[in-house]
Amino acid sequence: MTAGKIYLIPTPISDSGLNNVLTDKLIEILQRLDTFFVENIRTSRRFLSKTGIKNIQNIHFEVLDKNTDPHQIEGLLNIIKDGKNAGIMSEAGCPGIADPGSKIIILAHKYNIDVIPLTGASSIFLALMASGFNGQNFQFHGYLPIDRKDREKKIINLEKLVYTYHQTQIFMETPYRNNRLLDALLKLLKPDTLLCIASNLTSSDEFIKTRPVKVWRKQVLDLHKKPTIFLLYMES
Repeated sequence: MTAGKIYLIPTPISDSGLNNVLTDKLIEILQRLDTFFVENIRTSRRFLSKTGIKNIQNIHFEVLDKNTDPHQIEGLLNIIKDGKNAGIMSEAGCPGIADPGSKIIILAHKYNIDVIPLTGASSIFLALMASGFNGQNFQFHGYLPIDRKDREKKIINLEKLVYTYHQTQIFMETPYRNNRLLDALLKLLKPDTLLCIASNLTSSDEFIKTRPVKVWRKQVLDLHKKPTIFLLYMES
């Protein structure tokens, strides 16, 4: 039996960003699929409903998140091995990028299953594109440590990487801790270090600004509960 294919389905990264992912190709594929591996079934149903897909009640969803056991992932892959095509949907953005979908994708390659990425928005790459920073040498660190001392050590180390390797440093925080992280950045970073803050990307109140730290220190910015990407670089 010929194995099925895995399609990597991009989803909006804001409530108003649906048109950023709805290509004709994506809609065509969504109409053909009836099996999806998703982080959250409720939000995935809502996304499919907004795309105009009908008979959602007949679609089969399997949860694939950071807590999914590796043995369960092997079981999910059996669906593909048995010849069925399936889609992977991130909670927001592109599957496989800062996303647990990568767990099943790497196994798919192991079993020679075709993996097909579809065009969509990633907050990480949109922020990098708009920052003006080095797009040829960059590193994404995900979430910084929660512990204050560990977080401060990490921030200092990230700044060293900027100046040592001329490398853009990209990271994020849980939205309700954004202001705490911003305070730490402004306290610890050198005045001339460049900080880009990219918040609520693709939404109606999108905010993307690159400024030296010494300029940010003069501004009052509230990032509480706003999905935000932070980037560091240096003056050229």
